[in-house]
Amino acid sequence: MATIAGLVLGDAWLWMAVDWSPPPYEGFYARTGFDTLTTAGLLVAALVKAAFLWLILRAPVPGPLSRRERALRRLLYLAVAYTLVLWFPLGLLPGAVETTILLALWTAIDVLYLLVIRWRSRVLRAAAGTVFAVELAGMANELLDDLDLPELGSSYVVAWGLMLAGVAATVITIVGQWRDGRWSRGTLIAGWSSVGVFVLSILFDVLFPEFLGRFPNDNLAVSVVMDAVGFVGTVWMAATARELTVEGRPAERPPARRRAVRVAVAAVAVLPVIAMIHPEQNPHLTYTGWSADCYDRPAFGDLKPAERDAAFLCRARSTDGGVSPMFPESASDQQILASGRALCRAKDPGEREAILTRAGSERPAWGADPWDLVYVCPEIIRATHPELLRSTAETEAANTAYIAKENASCRDPWPRTKGVVQATAKYFLFADGDHGYMVHDSEDEETDETAEEAWERAIDKMYDDGTLIGVTRNAVLVGHIEDVIDLCLTVKALRAAPPLRTAGWDRVTEVPIVSRGGRLTVPEMGEDGEVGAAAPMPNLAIAGKGRYRLRVHVRVGDAGEEHLVVVFPGASRKRLKLKS
Repeated sequence: MATIAGLVLGDAWLWMAVDWSPPPYEGFYARTGFDTLTTAGLLVAALVKAAFLWLILRAPVPGPLSRRERALRRLLYLAVAYTLVLWFPLGLLPGAVETTILLALWTAIDVLYLLVIRWRSRVLRAAAGTVFAVELAGMANELLDDLDLPELGSSYVVAWGLMLAGVAATVITIVGQWRDGRWSRGTLIAGWSSVGVFVLSILFDVLFPEFLGRFPNDNLAVSVVMDAVGFVGTVWMAATARELTVEGRPAERPPARRRAVRVAVAAVAVLPVIAMIHPEQNPHLTYTGWSADCYDRPAFGDLKPAERDAAFLCRARSTDGGVSPMFPESASDQQILASGRALCRAKDPGEREAILTRAGSERPAWGADPWDLVYVCPEIIRATHPELLRSTAETEAANTAYIAKENASCRDPWPRTKGVVQATAKYFLFADGDHGYMVHDSEDEETDETAEEAWERAIDKMYDDGTLIGVTRNAVLVGHIEDVIDLCLTVKALRAAPPLRTAGWDRVTEVPIVSRGGRLTVPEMGEDGEVGAAAPMPNLAIAGKGRYRLRVHVRVGDAGEEHLVVVFPGASRKRLKLKS
């Protein structure tokens, strides 16, 4: 019946075409059941899809074709076939292969558009060529991204540019078809509808996304019907290919007997397929907190747009640290994604808590972190946390620039006293409860004490005399005066004790230290980039294994806290408070 309805109404179906694809919510609705409105929506969707499929499968208009016109018709039908079925097998190929095939296909189609359509204006033809070139440049940028090659510009900007160029290409092609005169009114209506629905989908997504996330049951019927009529763009491509003739005369209607045979064949082919389509009974649960694909968590900028939803699902169901996931295990992918987008647009913590409560979260008061939400609403997170949209390479470059800037802010407090070896750098501390930094022998093999054990013993001793310096046999732990997360540190190794200089310093303390391995140094910042010296630190045991003295100078000024550590050979075991 659906196919027959499409045959009867014919091109009239084009008037109701709206190309809009809502987020899928089937898993959520399966748990709540289908009401009368939803059932009616599914039936209407079946009718619309059947009618559009009939329009797509109509036979080409008979008539002679030039070689270019014949090639354009075949390529357009190939594009239609990709939209209907070929997207699945091509999707199994590497992304670069699929993108290359599509780029070649649309390059050929756009060139033939310029050659076949009778534009009747050089300016219009030149404008069409420019728009087509921009569209193809956007596709080429996607190919560069797939190949991990330098792109033509920001992926976000290029993605929007590609969408707008696609719309502009459709508009200018329709204008060319109208001026050519070979295409029917129904085909032009289908083309304009495919443009209008793109604008409608953007407006609907911008103006009503929160409504979709909060009250999905109220618009399921509308959603499925809208999704069904989304075939209008494919109808336009098929109609463009079908009506492509030299003379531009409309096709003669086939005899009644032939029309009846076509109806019967279409019914036999389509109705069994429709009968096999059932509503989804279970929610999609693509990723759980234990999914193998969720262990690797790439940065936002390293992901393609199609991969970002999966990344958010992994985070939303994560149980790292033994905490409850953001959403319950029974929540479908569709419900989680809709709720995530609603969280992005929430205006205050109370609204976010309400959204999570409705979704069944066990921890609604926690809200959601921007580094999780960036995967579902980057355009919103960009306004307050632009750094979260970076790729790994961009983050590393930004960190390198930040560390270089911080190191440049630290100066050598004794520039005229040159050490045998020396270094000045910013030292980053733990943000919570860190006691300072340690000067130790990292190659001492004569003791079983680990660096962590030496650290703990030094902590026990650093508060004995109020100097904030803890001393063990082969390690010295130096604390900080102010509650800071970083400080400027200069280390120097001298061959003999320097003159005592206490002017300009708040505290000066001298303590003994032993190097059994012939290496005394300060920990450097590791791969995590959080704690340690931000520049290479030298070996301060310049005389090899033996006893040394370590003089620590500390002061706090407008630029923050500053430390100067001077190491020189010395056998004394005394602990001296030279200034306090």
